[in-house]
Amino acid sequence: MSASTPQTAQADLATEVNSRLSRLQSFVADGGLDEAIDLLTECVRANGVIQAFGTGHSEGFAMEVAGRAGGLIPTRRITLREVVLVGGRDPEDLFSPDLERDPSVVEELLSHTEIHPQDVFLIASNSGVNSSIVGMALALKERGHTVIAVTSLEHTRAVEPKHASGKRLSEIADVVIDNLAPFGDATLDLAEGIKVGAVSSLTAAYIGQALTVGVVSRMVQAGEVPPVFLSANIPGGDAHNRVLQDRYGSRIRSF
Repeated sequence: MSASTPQTAQADLATEVNSRLSRLQSFVADGGLDEAIDLLTECVRANGVIQAFGTGHSEGFAMEVAGRAGGLIPTRRITLREVVLVGGRDPEDLFSPDLERDPSVVEELLSHTEIHPQDVFLIASNSGVNSSIVGMALALKERGHTVIAVTSLEHTRAVEPKHASGKRLSEIADVVIDNLAPFGDATLDLAEGIKVGAVSSLTAAYIGQALTVGVVSRMVQAGEVPPVFLSANIPGGDAHNRVLQDRYGSRIRSF
């Protein structure tokens, strides 16, 4: 394989990203997200909180959903670091790749998360097989919650589950959204054994924003006033946000 120039490789990456975003755009236009949007809209209307969870780079998806300008206020990001910040684990655990593969963190995380029956959970994982991800989905389903998954169907179908249940996130969730990332995430073969150009973070970010836009649009069309964050860096942003945040209190406190 001949080596690509940096400019050619960058153009190829743009093609890979844009082609997937175009496919997702068509999926959204055809109503592919409608079921998830309906569930999230009803959650907000019922005074619920949209709880988002992802480990590794998939935490970026949770950051798109929870606590950012232009996003919904009744949202919370669940993070693995909570088992250290409020759970008492050794801080060194955060530097171990084994933490996201440890099923025991699930009950620790949930014990520090204020959950109400009407809350809906968004869980993102490119592989969809790590034990903390699968364990979280199973624990939430046992508690009667709705779970919406964002994952790579190509990747998850190509690997073996790591959780003792033998299940994948996509096999547990009520709604599954394919992030269209390829097996291994990287899209470009630059040389023998060298692949780069991961796309799952980019497609997941689009999905997260598309879900938010869908919920807010649905509420506006119904004549409702959706609880949306303003940027804290514009005049009046903090005051606007504080009034709405006070409605939910500790339920939306993220670490």
